[in-house]
Amino acid sequence: MDYHFPDTTLLITHYNRSGSLERLLATFESLGCRFGDIVVSDDGSRPEHLDKLKAMENRYAFRLITTPVNKGLGNNINKGQDAVKTPYTLYVQEDFQPSDIFPGHFQDALGFMREDPAWDIVRFYAYFSYPTLRPFKKGFSEMVYTFWDMNHLKFYYYSDHPHLRRSHFLEKFGRYPEGIKGDLTEYKMAVSFLQKKGKGLFFNDFTKLFYQKNSSDEPSTMERPNWRLSSNPLIKLSRLLYLRYRWLKNSLDLVFMK
Repeated sequence: MDYHFPDTTLLITHYNRSGSLERLLATFESLGCRFGDIVVSDDGSRPEHLDKLKAMENRYAFRLITTPVNKGLGNNINKGQDAVKTPYTLYVQEDFQPSDIFPGHFQDALGFMREDPAWDIVRFYAYFSYPTLRPFKKGFSEMVYTFWDMNHLKFYYYSDHPHLRRSHFLEKFGRYPEGIKGDLTEYKMAVSFLQKKGKGLFFNDFTKLFYQKNSSDEPSTMERPNWRLSSNPLIKLSRLLYLRYRWLKNSLDLVFMK
């Protein structure tokens, strides 16, 4: 089946994982997904990966946006989004792969955005469900931010994981901060999104539309602590205290962070 999305650009951020990028592009092609444009924003990859990207450029008909040196996640997303010319952007990092059921649900998500300008973002993947969800339709729910909810995950209303957004995203929510670590870049954008009253939808089966694929040859460049999985009582108590601190700090950030 053919799925054509002429008003949407597929924006992919890439860094030293040309094999993963090729797998992502090939999967979209095999699913029959065609976009108005494809932009690959590279963050100063090594020459051997850039050579592969340039070899793929015509095969998959994408525009390659490069930088001579690595400038971090914020710069990579900013320059990629600046190159988008269509009303909507599907943002995906290169180590993800869409599933067989993705095209139909993406078609629904795009329809929601076209019908109602209130939606700023539709999220397709997450490690954990958003804490408060209000059922919407067709397998999606509205994310609801509640001040008194003590779950610190509520602050990650926005996420860098695969999502659909309006292409004037940077104008409404500000540019991604540059020159800082990727996790902090994501957090600051999440704070800005909440400060500016962004609204979004979340796919309920959040692990079914995309798979995160990290091979031993091209491992993830993002490292996340797994101390939350420990069953040690002292660690569990420390985690509880830390999360209460995070709730207070993040709440203050929403008021004072610029």
